[in-house]
Amino acid sequence: MSRVESLWERLVNAALQRDRTGEAAAAGTGLGHGRDIDAILRASDELQAEDPIIARILCEHAYSLVEKLDTNSESRYVLQFRTGLMSVIKQRDEERKVGTIHRSQDINRLQGFYQRYREKNNVDTLKEEEKKLHESGTSTDELERKTEERKKIFANLKVLEHVLGHVSKEIFEEMKHVNDSNAAMMSEDNVAYNIVPLDASVTANATTAFPEVQAAVSALKYFPRLPKLPAEFPIPATRSADMLDFLHYVFGFQRDSVYNQREHIVLLLSNEQSRLNIPGETEHKLDDAAVSNVFMKSLDNYIKWCDYLCIQPSWRNLEAISGEKKLLYLSLYFLIWGEAANIRFLPECLCYIFHHMAREMDEILRQKVARPAESCRPVDRCDSDDSVSFLDHVIAPLYGVVSEEAFNSGNGRIPHSAWRNYDDFNEYFWSLRSFELGWPWRTSSSLFQKPIPRKKVELKTGREKHRGKTSFVEHRTFLRLYHSFHRLWIFLAMMFQALTIIAFNEKNLASRKTLREILSLGPTYVVMKFFKSVLDVIMMYGAYSTTRRLTIYRMFIRFIWFGLASIFISFLYVRGLQEDSKPNSGSVMFKLYVIVIAIYGGVQFFSSILMRIPACHNIANKCDGWTLIRFFKWMWRQERHYVGRGMYERTSDFIKYLLFWLVVLSAKFSFAYFLQVVMIYLLLIQVLIISNNSFFYDIFFYLDAGNYNALTVASLWAPVVSIYLLDIHIFYTLVSAFLGFLLGLRDRLGKIRSLKEIHKQFKKFPGAFMRTLHVPITYRTCDPSHEVVDKKNRVEAAHFSPFWNQIIKCLREEDYITDYEMDLLLMPKNYRTPVQWPLFLLSSKILLATEIAAKSKSQEEIVKRIEKDVYMKYAVEEVYYSLERVLITTLEAEGMVWVDRIFRDIQTSITMRTIHLDFQLKKLSLVITKVTALLGVLKENETPENAAGATKALQDLYDVMRLDIIGFSLRASYDTWNLLTRARNEGRLFTKLKWPKDPEMKAIVKRLYSLLTIKDSTTLHVPKNLEARRRLQFFTNSLFMDVPQPKPVHQMLSFSVFTPYCSEAVLYSMSELTKRNEDGISILFYLQKKYPDEWKNFLARIGQYENALEGDLDNERDILELRFWASYRGQTLARTVRGMMYYRKALMLQSYLERKAGRVTDEEATLYGNDPTDAEGFELSPEARAQADLKFTYVVTCQMYGRQKEDQKPEAADIALLMQRNEALRIAYIDVVDTLKEGKSHKEYYSKLVKADISGKDKEIYSIRLPGDPKLGQGKAENQNHAIVFTRGNAVQTIDMNQDNYFEEALKMRNLLEEFDQDHGVRPPTILGVREHVFTGSVSSLASFMSSQETSFATLGQRVLAKPLKIRMHYGHSDVFDRVFHITRGGISKASRAINTSEDIFAGFNSTLRQGNITHHEYIQVGKGRDVGLNQIALFEGKVAGGNGEQVLSRDVYRLGQLLDFFRMMSFYFTTIGFYFSTMLTVLTLYIVLYGKAYLAFSGVGATIQERTILVNNTELSAALSAQFLFQIGVFTSVPMILGFILEHGFLQAIVSFTTMQFQLCSVYFTFSLGTRAHYFGRTLLHGGASVCHQYQDTGRGSFVVKHIKFSENYRLYSRSHFVKGMEVVLLLAVYLAYGNEESGSVSYILLTLSSCFLAFSWLFAPYLFNPYGFERQKLLEDFKEWSKWLFCKDGGIGVEGTESWEAWWEEEQSHIGTLSGRIVEIILSLRFFIFQFGIVYKLNLHGLDTSSFAVYGWSWAAFAMILVLFKVFALIQKIAVNFRLVLRSIQGLALLVSLAGIIIAVVLTELSVTDIIACVLLAFIPTGWGILSVACALKPVIKRIGMWESVRSLARLYDAGMGMLIFLPVALLSWFQSSKHV
Repeated sequence: MSRVESLWERLVNAALQRDRTGEAAAAGTGLGHGRDIDAILRASDELQAEDPIIARILCEHAYSLVEKLDTNSESRYVLQFRTGLMSVIKQRDEERKVGTIHRSQDINRLQGFYQRYREKNNVDTLKEEEKKLHESGTSTDELERKTEERKKIFANLKVLEHVLGHVSKEIFEEMKHVNDSNAAMMSEDNVAYNIVPLDASVTANATTAFPEVQAAVSALKYFPRLPKLPAEFPIPATRSADMLDFLHYVFGFQRDSVYNQREHIVLLLSNEQSRLNIPGETEHKLDDAAVSNVFMKSLDNYIKWCDYLCIQPSWRNLEAISGEKKLLYLSLYFLIWGEAANIRFLPECLCYIFHHMAREMDEILRQKVARPAESCRPVDRCDSDDSVSFLDHVIAPLYGVVSEEAFNSGNGRIPHSAWRNYDDFNEYFWSLRSFELGWPWRTSSSLFQKPIPRKKVELKTGREKHRGKTSFVEHRTFLRLYHSFHRLWIFLAMMFQALTIIAFNEKNLASRKTLREILSLGPTYVVMKFFKSVLDVIMMYGAYSTTRRLTIYRMFIRFIWFGLASIFISFLYVRGLQEDSKPNSGSVMFKLYVIVIAIYGGVQFFSSILMRIPACHNIANKCDGWTLIRFFKWMWRQERHYVGRGMYERTSDFIKYLLFWLVVLSAKFSFAYFLQVVMIYLLLIQVLIISNNSFFYDIFFYLDAGNYNALTVASLWAPVVSIYLLDIHIFYTLVSAFLGFLLGLRDRLGKIRSLKEIHKQFKKFPGAFMRTLHVPITYRTCDPSHEVVDKKNRVEAAHFSPFWNQIIKCLREEDYITDYEMDLLLMPKNYRTPVQWPLFLLSSKILLATEIAAKSKSQEEIVKRIEKDVYMKYAVEEVYYSLERVLITTLEAEGMVWVDRIFRDIQTSITMRTIHLDFQLKKLSLVITKVTALLGVLKENETPENAAGATKALQDLYDVMRLDIIGFSLRASYDTWNLLTRARNEGRLFTKLKWPKDPEMKAIVKRLYSLLTIKDSTTLHVPKNLEARRRLQFFTNSLFMDVPQPKPVHQMLSFSVFTPYCSEAVLYSMSELTKRNEDGISILFYLQKKYPDEWKNFLARIGQYENALEGDLDNERDILELRFWASYRGQTLARTVRGMMYYRKALMLQSYLERKAGRVTDEEATLYGNDPTDAEGFELSPEARAQADLKFTYVVTCQMYGRQKEDQKPEAADIALLMQRNEALRIAYIDVVDTLKEGKSHKEYYSKLVKADISGKDKEIYSIRLPGDPKLGQGKAENQNHAIVFTRGNAVQTIDMNQDNYFEEALKMRNLLEEFDQDHGVRPPTILGVREHVFTGSVSSLASFMSSQETSFATLGQRVLAKPLKIRMHYGHSDVFDRVFHITRGGISKASRAINTSEDIFAGFNSTLRQGNITHHEYIQVGKGRDVGLNQIALFEGKVAGGNGEQVLSRDVYRLGQLLDFFRMMSFYFTTIGFYFSTMLTVLTLYIVLYGKAYLAFSGVGATIQERTILVNNTELSAALSAQFLFQIGVFTSVPMILGFILEHGFLQAIVSFTTMQFQLCSVYFTFSLGTRAHYFGRTLLHGGASVCHQYQDTGRGSFVVKHIKFSENYRLYSRSHFVKGMEVVLLLAVYLAYGNEESGSVSYILLTLSSCFLAFSWLFAPYLFNPYGFERQKLLEDFKEWSKWLFCKDGGIGVEGTESWEAWWEEEQSHIGTLSGRIVEIILSLRFFIFQFGIVYKLNLHGLDTSSFAVYGWSWAAFAMILVLFKVFALIQKIAVNFRLVLRSIQGLALLVSLAGIIIAVVLTELSVTDIIACVLLAFIPTGWGILSVACALKPVIKRIGMWESVRSLARLYDAGMGMLIFLPVALLSWFQSSKHV
């Protein structure tokens, strides 16, 4: 507010000054009213406190006077004056929060106030009282005060009288006009509009004045061939009917939906028209090219759909369609789309609807009679037109069945195969069967069959309860990985087989035997293909009834084909081998086998080569309708779907990613062969040649001895096989990291890494800016004597300076820099000679130049040395010319003569090259001192003292120049110097001074003073703030990158920004900021300590002293600014909105300067004066604001805003405040209205768009009724979907609510949008990837780890994915979508419940499948917030991992895996679900090794192997373990991170950063994160329930104070994902160390021990290492008490949450096991825990017993049963009555004694040692008990029925208590030796 008012004051004062000085002609004669306006506004301010309404009336009258200023004048002063005053008035009205305005009562209120004001102030007696005071001799001060009060009162009365007279007249005339017209003519202020007020009769909004907008509006007008609308159909009086009104009437679209789409279409057409750059005289008519372009882009999907189904579109000949008809079709499509609600997720369904409605419309046009369409009327044919409703009769029936299916999903808990999702409904319209639905809908058809409602407790599914799926069924199984990517697994299996064969035949590679074995790959291939066809049949179960018959036939034909082929090929190969082994055999069968394999392989190879040729590919696509071509594609390649066709790339791109994968695969298979396969071969030879009896096997392990030691070999080499499957991802990571590094170097990333580089390269910035971010200009100069280069440099600097200065001002407004730093960084306007650079570049340059001049011996030497430093040269030139100008401007008479004489002599000396002779340059420092003193006085305000000081300084300067500096004879100008000497002696030489008062001159004086005084030490580190440095470095670096040439704002693509918001933080309140947590820290205190420099800058900005506290802020404005300051440093909506609104600010600045520079018309350019780079007041320009609004829209979809307003939550008020502060901000939300329908309560849902009106209240723009609750699936996707109809433009940028943007980056947006028209491959881009900067990295070490990891993926990783791999997807952040492409193809995300948990990435899948192209661009960035605490990070990673688990099941992943070429398929796999599968495989590798070692130890084979020294040089196992360990601790993950650091920060900084991360235990974090991803990915893939991650909230985002996490909270979160698995690793490691026989010094032993220990340590203790105050004794004590209370809480009933009771939490932990297959899998996995007891009991010293007898194992179970009985006895005490407790305690004591006696007897009789007893309990019985517990949980329904569930729960509580104590005790122990620490 203060800033706007200051602008207004400047404008008013300037206008009044010009009016007084006769310069008002420049602003038009109307500015003569300026004095009245000024007086009215001053009175308004003074009367504000007494009566805000009167102040409002005065403000409005002042505005009316402004409106009456010369409207014909286009002077800059008038425009700025009018706009600025309007802005101030609106701001004041917002602050006053006036209620409903009744202007008809203004005159009465004004009259009443006038009378009260006169009476209150005793106006009639004021003069008499003043006279009495004067006569009484009252003090002068008192008298002056009274006089001033009287003058003020009379001035206010005069204003009130003036306004009262005018208002009375205006109100009378307005009421008369209303009564005469009988209808109020709507104006801009009372007509709800979004961007363009199309329905307003009179408007000051400049958007309607643009020719392209007028042309678009005109093109939509009613044309003659449209039937006439009925007279009763309402058309606003402010406009004539158009074609959308016709469609409104015919099809019954909603009024607001029609209004919304009218503006949408107008803006699309006008933007396309402006892109054509048609000359101004023809712009008022919409060009046919503009209509055709929008038509083809919008209906492209419909045209392709018709082509796919081989049906005729609604038109017969596209070229014959008139422009009006195209617009009619276009309008119909967007009206359908705009009201389709959730059906927008079914794009081909919309094509079907449009197809029939277009034909229905054509029939009405043919009949030439406007009538309601039959499809939008009820069946009973009600005569009333009110019953015509597109929503009710077209959308609602389909929505009804979709919503029923979604409800039947059990919130995602029901298997996907049991209900239809959005994709199932949409894919129904991919076949001609969909036309069986007829038109209007035949609701009795199978598509509309609703499922039988399922009870909430019912989880079983049945065929009778749902209609079949469509073409795909999402069965949950790990086999999906093979099914979707079978080509990859076949390739890996065959390569492994081939490498093994080569290894076995290494010495005879050229032999016939080797060839025969190599040819065994044929049977392998067909058998694996047969397995794929088997999976096809199985996976389609559930969709046979609805899938096309051809698809089913193909599936079974392929099944039969590959089945027979497997038998035939295998038979040929076996018979061939048999024949070949016979002597003198002709090997006919083998030759036949070779011929068959060669033909098949040749055909496959030849077809693949042909398909890589673009011409052949195009021919195949064009011939797709031919039966023969379609048959071969259908039979051999894949099923023909609407999506997934034509996914090929340019040949050059194919070669690039082919070479990439050749490098990866070469490294992978070289590693596999030399370090794995060869060693496998050597070991197998040694193991297999030993007879079976050579190994000693313990009891029950003899099975292995009879099967060629199969289990032994498997135990030894299963880890190697696991690594074989894993290491391809490792090599991909390494190769992509190095390639990304090289690509970054090529793109010139990291060119500017430091402030030093900014200083060094700054002179190149203007030229680089003009080449990259500025529209091309013609370099002009008024002075022909200058060199061309100098002219160019000056022009470039002049155009660069306003943008640079605005960047610096934004940094100051954001409090990143001080006022002093801003002055140093600002750049002068540069429209004069010479080029003027920012002060931070010129510091100390004058002082250094003075020293050079003093030490040099000639002028040439001076010039040469100064020109070595280009900034010194510019500084010297600037000081010379500026000082001359200051002195000439300041001095008069003889003083001016002196200045003229001095500078002429200097110029003559320079010309004659005698400057070093004519002047004593050694004393030049004296001149600098005197000039500095003079400027120091002149920069202050004029006072008598300062004037005397200036005169004295000038006299001193004169004396120094006359006596000390001038070294030549003065005789040549004797008269001049005589005159000056006389004046000096008489004391009148410098008495007449013209003090520099002009702002420009004052700025020159101030800058000149700074040039002479600022030292180098103060500017070397400017700016000091690290964030400011980073932003300036990135911006300046991007100027040298490859950026598309921008078009003028007028011609650029339009775009929207779209932000979904639920209930996150909007704006911090003072209570939130000052509330202290349990550690005594408030958010505000944290921020003050975290950002101390920014806090001081903030205080300076609001006018507070440096050490002020929040309590010192005593006014509302400062408190509000404080709230915003804190919110801008968190992850809040306020921060996001501020950042995104920079787009509008940037566009206004660019548009304003382009118009001034004559980029639009030459006439406009001449109106702005001679300086086309003056950006002053650009935010007040109506044209610039209007142009920005046409090109940019910002919609925040706050789905809960309506409820928040009803509940009066502070979030609603904060959102309203954001709308008030940002006039272009639009809020979309869902409004729920309770109504009565047929006597029953009914909820109606509306999608609404609002903005802030002039009074600061919500102004509803559109309200569109929905068919029902829009939230059927994933909340975010459907939140976006309901509001996407309110977006505008050609592109839309998706922004999360925890993101940020920067002004300097907003300047590049139009460059980015031009990428849509650049060459990026076969297809134009549909998604533009944008780089992100994670701004939360400094909050904690964990945040830093995640920030670095995220940054490496968002930069280096995505750089490679986009190019050369051509497989980048959308990852849910700041990408820019081709809006029209995506809204006509299902939207910007998918929304089916559970399967689309990661809803955003499916937009990338969808775009790729629909022949889109996704690119990545790193010259622009946005900010991104991330989670900062371990718990939130873990939950976020769990959510993403679970989402990837669901992706495995999806049809999108399956089709991409099947339809992409092989190498792109591998890129896709390893960058999506393959990454998580490799992560899980990393963990499984360690388990495989440990269980293998346990088997060898238990079986006794390990001892024999060790004795025979088979494993002495086990290089392959060591290599496998090395790779696993390095991957586990994040080394391979860190490689991209390190290379990214090196690229953008330099090698040294990268080493420092990485070393720091290691000291901060980043390896512990990476290992812990590994477990998180592996757990949630595997669990989701096995059991579903990505909803287990739905507990992920946004609570970690936006919080600054990383608080201490309770032990119980950590235990609940990590117990099953990390702690249980960590304990299992500890047990396995204990078994390995206790019973293994490997040498402790071997590499594999060390690696296995280290890897296992590190993993177990990380999983068990990372939550406490990274827990703030995790080792503080007092907090640990509190944690233990709280954990004990939670653990033993008995309340676990319905409604009790897991945070309150262990029992409730434990029940929740079993909820994911809900299917029979899931229970079976859990039981199978749980059997591994019984291995411990089975193996250990045979290792005990049982003297007197047959250790090979099964009785040993039986006795162990008896002992375990006794332990369980003891546990039950001791547990029973808590439930038994008090009277029996004494008896029970006796029984417990007796049982304990008997148990101890049994143990003693066992030790004595069997020689059991204490160690054996401990081993039995810890290593045998504990795992067995956990196995029993796991099996019981899997069989929960059975256990409950037999009444054992309580016992199982008691046992589970015991285990959790024990595990918790084992984790807690080490932490507690460390707390005694370590002080409180914040990690």
